Amino acid sequence: MTTESTQADTREIVVSTRLSRGIIAGVRIGLALLWIQNAGWKVPPDFGQGAQPTGLYQFTSYAVEYPVFPPFSWLVEHLILPNFAFFGWMVLLAEASLGAFLLVGLATRFWALVGLAQTMAITLSVLNAPHEWHWSYLLMFMANATVFATAAGRYAGLDGLLRPHWQSSTTPISRLLVRAS
Repeated sequence: MTTESTQADTREIVVSTRLSRGIIAGVRIGLALLWIQNAGWKVPPDFGQGAQPTGLYQFTSYAVEYPVFPPFSWLVEHLILPNFAFFGWMVLLAEASLGAFLLVGLATRFWALVGLAQTMAITLSVLNAPHEWHWSYLLMFMANATVFATAAGRYAGLDGLLRPHWQSSTTPISRLLVRAS
């Protein structure tokens, strides 16, 4: 048995049963709903920036008030908070997109990487804040990493339906979508 066929057999074991594929799809959909719910409390146009800070502004300011990583705290204090309206819209767009794309299973590997980056930003903002449960951020990391590692959109997602077409195409966009799926 060649190394290549052994690797193919090993990869196949992970998703060889209907139950395995269902669990992978369930994790992806659950993670999508988490990101959608997360986007739901980012309220434009001020995102909680007011006389009594709330919401996204309050949680972002925790990066300065309860620093986790001083260079990140400096970035938040000197770049993000002074330009908070733009930042708020970008966070809302990123988290809503994360939820939407993961829900339908399109470009899931790419969006899982975005989820890992967003989870890192959230973790660096609130990990040391009072009443935060540290494990929630580790679980978010693990869920996004699992979606990436298993290419979860290939199971009950658009990646699974469209990937064969992308693989047979030679266009640059198709090649990019194969990698993102």
